[in-house]
Amino acid sequence: MEKVCRFLKEAGTYYLATVEGDQPRVRPFGTAHIYNGKLYIQTGKKKPVSHQIAANPKVELCAFKDGTWLRVEATLVEDDTVAARKSMLDAYPELRSMYDENDGNSQVFYLKDATAVFSSFTATPVTVKF
Repeated sequence: MEKVCRFLKEAGTYYLATVEGDQPRVRPFGTAHIYNGKLYIQTGKKKPVSHQIAANPKVELCAFKDGTWLRVEATLVEDDTVAARKSMLDAYPELRSMYDENDGNSQVFYLKDATAVFSSFTATPVTVKF
């Protein structure tokens, strides 16, 4: 899990895929944070992605860095504790201009039943489950 988090942070931007009805939706994300032994991401409750996750929490992340790509399939689980939101925002202080752990909008999810695959054109894929 730490290797996955490090890769996502080093890539800077990764893409989160959700489903809205029968339509796939993909958008850039940038948060990846380990808290209480779980890998977390962050969004806002007012965004369509939050509603898509609520309807279907199965997602996929994809990132690319230095000729290697990472795909992670997982189920997102909301952690509605102030402590989890605060931990994320403390790790990404630049988000504090838009979010606060007590604003009723900031939302954090951890990845459950995750399967991550590191791939490239030159190496054998490596799978990590957490």
